[in-house]
Amino acid sequence: MRAGEEGGGCFPTGKHYPGIAHLLRIVAQGLVDEFDGALAVEELLVVSIDTETTGKDPAVDRVIELGAVVFKNGEVVSRHRWLMNPGVPIPKEAFDVHGISDDHVKDSPPFSMVAVEILAVLEGKIPLAYNADFDRAFLVEELGRAGVARPAMPPAARRGIEWLDPLVWARELHQEEKSRSLGDVAERLGIALDKAHSAVHDAEAAAFVHAAFCKHERVPRFYGAFVQEQRRLARLHAEDRQYWRK
Repeated sequence: MRAGEEGGGCFPTGKHYPGIAHLLRIVAQGLVDEFDGALAVEELLVVSIDTETTGKDPAVDRVIELGAVVFKNGEVVSRHRWLMNPGVPIPKEAFDVHGISDDHVKDSPPFSMVAVEILAVLEGKIPLAYNADFDRAFLVEELGRAGVARPAMPPAARRGIEWLDPLVWARELHQEEKSRSLGDVAERLGIALDKAHSAVHDAEAAAFVHAAFCKHERVPRFYGAFVQEQRRLARLHAEDRQYWRK
């Protein structure tokens, strides 16, 4: 956390301030309506999401594997995995990352056939992903292609919801380290990641990394303050990266 850059209205310590719990939803943008901003972060029902894809561009590339791990109070509640046929060849560059080939998915359904199942698992839970912008963008694109119409979408599929993102905290709390990849961060925290780039394994490791960071003294303890501080840090990190590109 950078001195002199606290920003207005932040609660950097995560301390609960009596008499303002009812204001947290107003102060902290991006909260899931179903969850009170005064809830302790560890008490939240979270779904950790990871996708393996045919490439890096969600506008043209496709999801071929999605893992979702439901997590609460530092423990895994359930694990879910879908393997999908993207309808296009899987490039060698993508195969070299996740090891999923055309043969592996040739008998799998397309995303559109499992979209309703995925949404059911995501319902009523706060979304989390390591480098959340990537997984969120792919999920939104695939749901758009699938044309799923529901009166109320789960938080992960709604606009304006801030996903919990352990990478933001890794960039801040491990800023002196050379690597903030999920595998390296998990290893430093003593968290097992036996099969990197397998969607369920990555999703589970991300959930445990999040839980470990939540114990750090500089991480806010309550949902509203946590989201506000994560948004602030993400902006600062983006500004830093833009500066170094100049």
